[in-house]
Amino acid sequence: MLSLAWGATFIGVFLWSAIEPYDTFTWFLEVAPALIGAALVFATRKRFPLTPLLYSLILAHCIVLMIGGHYTYAEVPFFDGLFGAERNNYDKVGHFFQGFVPAILARELLIRLQVVSGPHWRTLFVLSVTLAFSAFYELIEWWVALLSGEDATAFLGTQGYEWDTQSDMGFALFGAICALLLLAKWHDKQLAKLR
Repeated sequence: MLSLAWGATFIGVFLWSAIEPYDTFTWFLEVAPALIGAALVFATRKRFPLTPLLYSLILAHCIVLMIGGHYTYAEVPFFDGLFGAERNNYDKVGHFFQGFVPAILARELLIRLQVVSGPHWRTLFVLSVTLAFSAFYELIEWWVALLSGEDATAFLGTQGYEWDTQSDMGFALFGAICALLLLAKWHDKQLAKLR
């Protein structure tokens, strides 16, 4: 069940992220998916309530997006030169979550709507949906860059790395695999309670 604490946390982090962001245009672009996600969660909370695990993961993903929006992904504190990297790797945290959270969302929808019954086929579908979502997001970044020109540099967050798009999708795939390996049993227990 969606709680008051969920809403208060979302609103608190959102307001913090909106106060003097590094770049207002980038902030809007990065926070927009969190706002859309929160609106969908709120709109469907009674008709199609999600598991507590999924609600928590969605909130965590929204927080990652709002932190990235506030600083821009290339400027988030504590991520410069992490593990000897020459770039700020908060972007990779975001893309890991872009696979981790949608994997559980896709899994929950596939199970509850009885789209795919076998666990092996379900895993294939979850990973495919996650990769498709990640690739679509990379297309959105490209379209925004084409439409806005120089203003999209901070949104793209490539930081001069020529394989940024491919590594972003790789981190999303890695996140999806981790979610399935680490959370499937816990998720199954919560799904059983929801039924």
